[in-house]
Amino acid sequence: MWMVPDSRKETDAYSKEHQLQHLEVVNDCEQKSKGTNVQAKDILNQVSKTHDAIKTLDKTISTLEMELAAARAAQSNSLSGSPVFIKPVGEKSEERQKAFIVIGINTAFSSRKRRDSVRETWMPQGEKLRQIEQEKGIVIRFVIGHSATPGGILDRAIDAEDSQHRDFLRLNHVEGYHELSSKTQIYFSTAVTKWDADFYIKVDDDVHVNLGILGTTLARHRSKPRVYIGCMKSGPVLAQKGAKYREPEYWKFGEEGNKYFRHATGQLYAISKDLATYISINLPILHKYANEDVSLGSWFIGLDVEHIDDRSLCCGTPPGSGKEKIVSKEARGSKRRNDEGSKSSGSGTVQNELKID
Repeated sequence: MWMVPDSRKETDAYSKEHQLQHLEVVNDCEQKSKGTNVQAKDILNQVSKTHDAIKTLDKTISTLEMELAAARAAQSNSLSGSPVFIKPVGEKSEERQKAFIVIGINTAFSSRKRRDSVRETWMPQGEKLRQIEQEKGIVIRFVIGHSATPGGILDRAIDAEDSQHRDFLRLNHVEGYHELSSKTQIYFSTAVTKWDADFYIKVDDDVHVNLGILGTTLARHRSKPRVYIGCMKSGPVLAQKGAKYREPEYWKFGEEGNKYFRHATGQLYAISKDLATYISINLPILHKYANEDVSLGSWFIGLDVEHIDDRSLCCGTPPGSGKEKIVSKEARGSKRRNDEGSKSSGSGTVQNELKID
């Protein structure tokens, strides 16, 4: 006997089959979505690793190019009859000391009190100065040339001070306020010949430095090949006679009232190894303006250099700005030692920041 199919059972069966198919589709989509997310993360990780590898390779290539240029310059000097120092046969050539940072403190014959202030605040002394070089790779030296009469009383005073503290870098340069651009050139050229560092810094002797924050700041830019770091400014070009910072070549900067190109203030700035090497190689043909910080900035115009404006390197960084100060100007008449003879904190005592015991 023929029975009429139960429509409710057929509907239920169809509904269950449809639900199973839907679940399969949903599960398949979820699995594909998860697979896509994992694949996207892998791609991003690979891109990040590739980017880091490219940056490292770029820095390596840049360094090799500078070393090749330096070798060619030395060969050219030799062929042209320029004086080149040749070590006696059998004597090993002195290898450059590896370092993280070389800090040159620009000073003058008349600045003994400023140097003592630096020594009593942020610059380690004696064995601790050697310790910070070996453990942290931070080299610190007062930078000075010689007087117009070499061997005179001024030079002998520096000789005596250096024999006591062993913290000078002596330059083949005649000291003079209007020779700061030349001194800056010779400092970088001398430093890059003596130390193989990631960064070379010039700082004035009336500035106190927080070495801990400075090191942390520079470490962030260590993988970059050509960097110029400082408190960037663009001041007016002064043409008036008698002005303290008058620029005799003011006409080169356009109409009266124009400003300089962007450059780091001279109180403290840092440049990477490639730029210090560039200055050393091209020292004879780099133009020197009246102001040393302007001269340095001009040497990098037209080069593929990254200018980094770090406001923590400005002496006038305001409190509450969110930036920890790296530098501060020495307060005139400040008491350098307390009654117990302990060191004043300055803008961050070296021993505290770098844990030098």
